[in-house]
Amino acid sequence: MIDVERGEYVNNVVILIEHGKIIQVGSGLAIPAGATLIDLKEATLIPGLIDVHTHLLSRSQKIGSQNQNYILQLTTKSNEYRVLEGAANAKAILEAGFTAVRDLGSEGSGYADVALRDGIYAGLVEGPRMEVAARAIAATGGYFPYRLSPQMADLPRGAQLITGNDEARRAVREQIYNGADVIKVYADFLDVASPNTTNFNHPTLTVDEMRTIVEEAHKGGHRVAAHATTREGARNAVEAGVDSIEHGTAVDHETLVLMAKRGVYLVPTSAAQFGSLETSKGLERDRLDLRFEAFRQELADARQLHVKIATGYDASDADKQGKNANELLMLLKLGFTPQEVLRSATTVGAELMGMREMIGSLEAGKLADLIAVEGDPLHDVAALLHVSFVMKGGVTATR
Repeated sequence: MIDVERGEYVNNVVILIEHGKIIQVGSGLAIPAGATLIDLKEATLIPGLIDVHTHLLSRSQKIGSQNQNYILQLTTKSNEYRVLEGAANAKAILEAGFTAVRDLGSEGSGYADVALRDGIYAGLVEGPRMEVAARAIAATGGYFPYRLSPQMADLPRGAQLITGNDEARRAVREQIYNGADVIKVYADFLDVASPNTTNFNHPTLTVDEMRTIVEEAHKGGHRVAAHATTREGARNAVEAGVDSIEHGTAVDHETLVLMAKRGVYLVPTSAAQFGSLETSKGLERDRLDLRFEAFRQELADARQLHVKIATGYDASDADKQGKNANELLMLLKLGFTPQEVLRSATTVGAELMGMREMIGSLEAGKLADLIAVEGDPLHDVAALLHVSFVMKGGVTATR
């Protein structure tokens, strides 16, 4: 077993589990008479992995542009069908060794993620523990799908669009009332004023609007996650008091200092941003290389400042769901040590979800969420791509 916090091994480990919780763990413990024995032989045990940026209700196809794919998802799939897709994604993610996720936005399917979370909890379908953000909140005109005909004003949107503090407060109250665990905001997004500027990001929600969202969410103990891919967007979100910055591809040193001081988490979602690095060519590859190096330096700065970094894959395509461990390999390429990768995907993720007392490490009193891999992730993170055993709450996941 790997002690992920210390980066140390426990050999010949025995874990005793009762009623879904770990009651004792150690080397060479006596096995009680009558106990059911699961012998994993030479496998390596680690806590169940945690992905804090998923979209289980999104299973888009790569047909056109991202915006076109989004429109197809909204217009050709019912919410009922998307819940079924979400159930398939949830099972795939659990089988991949991720026993807990923070699902940051139902992407136009309303509160279907709440239904999926509750269905998993009730045992209707298999999947990870879920915290859900439901509809997410964005500025009017600041989220997919964009540039629609004015006659399509009633088409469902991928987020709840707001303008002003009153609408911001109302959106938070509505989402919490309908079952959201965490509130997701978009601090910036694509500039869609002209077809020629759709690759330019800029801040959308104001600091004051986000501060209202944070205030309303925090009153009930709900955390706020902020999508931020620009320097200004990240700074505005941190100033407003959010709990995590999602993506964070352009966070400057001063904002990282403030994040470290305030305990704001960073969720890089690096595989979603640089997954095409190896296959790109020419000018596109040159641009990606420059962005990748800048991000590597930013993350090195964040780690030096002790900003807490959690792992999130941000899969939304059908062919990426269940391949969440790719994010762990990308963090390794960005300069993380294997132990840092493991901690980000276990203890740090558990802290961000507010579940550190329940999951994230294999200790007495915690839920029996654990996985086994063939190999040694402390020396070869790629071992996490080959999960041979998954248990959530003392129940072995079926395959």
